[in-house]
Amino acid sequence: MRVEEPAGHRLATRAVRCLDVRKVYGSGDPALVALEGVSFEVSPGEMVALVGPSGCGKSTLLNLIGCIDLPTSGRVEVDGVATSELDDDELTRLRRDHVGTVFQFFNLLPTLTVSGNVGVPLVLQRRKRPEIDSRVRDSLAAVGLSEKMDAYPSQLSGGQLQRVAIARATIHHPAIVLADEPTGNLDSRSGETVLALLRGFADRGQAIVMATHSSEAAAICDRVVHMQDGRIV
Repeated sequence: MRVEEPAGHRLATRAVRCLDVRKVYGSGDPALVALEGVSFEVSPGEMVALVGPSGCGKSTLLNLIGCIDLPTSGRVEVDGVATSELDDDELTRLRRDHVGTVFQFFNLLPTLTVSGNVGVPLVLQRRKRPEIDSRVRDSLAAVGLSEKMDAYPSQLSGGQLQRVAIARATIHHPAIVLADEPTGNLDSRSGETVLALLRGFADRGQAIVMATHSSEAAAICDRVVHMQDGRIV
């Protein structure tokens, strides 16, 4: 199955679709059932919060949607494509072109400047340098950090680092943006800024799926999905 559509191309009316998804780690008696019978959908432009106690399966579900892992059984569709039907190269292309991820601890490369970090997804897509430079400028302007293009991550505050991470996650116009506790390492004011940015991307048509313990983060979402013991409750 070929997955070579341009970044941002919409393959389906559902950005994310999970059908009776089960994920088991290990085998035999020590096997860990991380997800059991999970089914849900996320539409383009919808912002969904995954909430629940630690170990309930939120991160596992994000990994499946982010094409980092595959379900043991059931079906996960990302922008209309079933992940289990892809080989490793096709799965990498789907993740690269259709998914963006924002992490709690930013995961920026310390040896690259802000502009270098933001441009990484386009470098991986082998875009030409003039296009990369132009889109990096636009992405940093969108998160209010145009003046930090040449700075290094060590020179930024936590809130600024997360805004850089959001610019990186969205520069290639992915159908889906995943956010794993995006405000968990920030003060309240920086957290509000980050949530407003994510809300803005959803309002412009991207699906946002956010795992969070924050009631403030959940409150700005269109829908809250409660998880417990690997199930949606």
